[in-house]
Amino acid sequence: MNVSNFSDIYTEYCQTHGTPERIEIMLCDMNAVLRGKWLPSSEIDKLGKGSVRLPMSTYCPNILGNDVDETGLGIVAGDPDADLVPVVETLCNVPWADGDVAQILVEMTDDNGEISTLSSRQILANIWDRFKAQGLHPVIACELEFYVFHPRDDPDQSPTPPDWSPDAQNYDLDVLSRSEDLLRDIQAAALAMDMPIDTLIAEFGPGQFEINFQHTDNVLYAADTALMFRRLVRGVVQNHGMEATFMAKPYAEHPGNGMHLHASVLDDDGNNIFASDDGVGERLFHAVGGVLETMPELQAIFAPHLNSYRRFQANSFAPTHPNWGLDHRGAAIRLPDTDNNDARLEHRISGADVNPYLAFAAILGGMLHGLDNKLPVPPAIDADDAVIPEKLTHDWSTAVEKFATSDIAAQIFGAEYRDIYATVRRDEIAQLTTEIAPIEYRTYLNRL
Repeated sequence: MNVSNFSDIYTEYCQTHGTPERIEIMLCDMNAVLRGKWLPSSEIDKLGKGSVRLPMSTYCPNILGNDVDETGLGIVAGDPDADLVPVVETLCNVPWADGDVAQILVEMTDDNGEISTLSSRQILANIWDRFKAQGLHPVIACELEFYVFHPRDDPDQSPTPPDWSPDAQNYDLDVLSRSEDLLRDIQAAALAMDMPIDTLIAEFGPGQFEINFQHTDNVLYAADTALMFRRLVRGVVQNHGMEATFMAKPYAEHPGNGMHLHASVLDDDGNNIFASDDGVGERLFHAVGGVLETMPELQAIFAPHLNSYRRFQANSFAPTHPNWGLDHRGAAIRLPDTDNNDARLEHRISGADVNPYLAFAAILGGMLHGLDNKLPVPPAIDADDAVIPEKLTHDWSTAVEKFATSDIAAQIFGAEYRDIYATVRRDEIAQLTTEIAPIEYRTYLNRL
């Protein structure tokens, strides 16, 4: 990571936006929760010199924010600090904040001055490097869904949709019109932060929306954008007196929030290697075969949390089998186009609650696995000879244990990170699945 030009980038920022009151330093943890510090602008030189620090364990707390001793990180190891280095290209203004505020992503370095192997962003960078080493260049575009709802007085309270929200609002232009002020502010903030947004639609659920991003061959930029857009939405929506969530399944009776990724691959000459003049190209088939074969073992990445598995129930609007189809939205892998430079696959399994760096790495790693091994594909979901594959699990623990012993997970994420990830999830499972839900008291306590 080149931080030598950070001073010049910061000076340019100040010339454009003025000197900020503070810089919000953001480190992405395993759960894509942003952790860090507020740095006064008078102390900005410290960041460029690497003298701002955080505990190395900040990369890998559980979703509750606690260290997991079994990872070997945190107080059991003395909780040592590591130097922060700025991801210089992510410096930008925070349009929804009061006052003049800047934000920037940071990473932590190890004893050799290299980005830590605990960085999910660096894991994605490593997969990207493996493509480039073969003269291949992924091009990706992300879609994110989220819900807007009334503010709550208690964190245990369930969400309530905005007034006048139909139960099924899919593509309803009146819904967009009624939410115009909020949506315009989201779009304006995204444009101010140079986020490559494309279309915005009303999704199926009440108060649910989807944003599409333009395709890019910079996979780190795409993941950075997905991460920071979630922060943007929550900030802007809060300014409108509402709340927003990218939780996978906030309503039991309505569709969940998904994160779909469109992906193609170019060669060094800019040719789409998936394009074909006659049906599905061989290399597109291989890439599809790779993501299908690896999907069950990597489901713990695509569905990282307890709530994530509510999307994998029958009639839940999310694919439940590792299958594929031509322009088929019921399939886990959809092929929207196959015969020109737009030839690509769409990966439809992930919830919007994923860590985008890890999800993108898993998808691209699966594609590379298929390309390298020339993997075949089963018949399409709607083919006469289609065979129904084994279902993806709807059980969190099963997914985590498959991931914990997966060779492909070790290849993509590194064995150390795979093991730490599984250990953190086991800790969450032990805490979150043992609490007795109110429905159990309501149903059983006075009857049994």
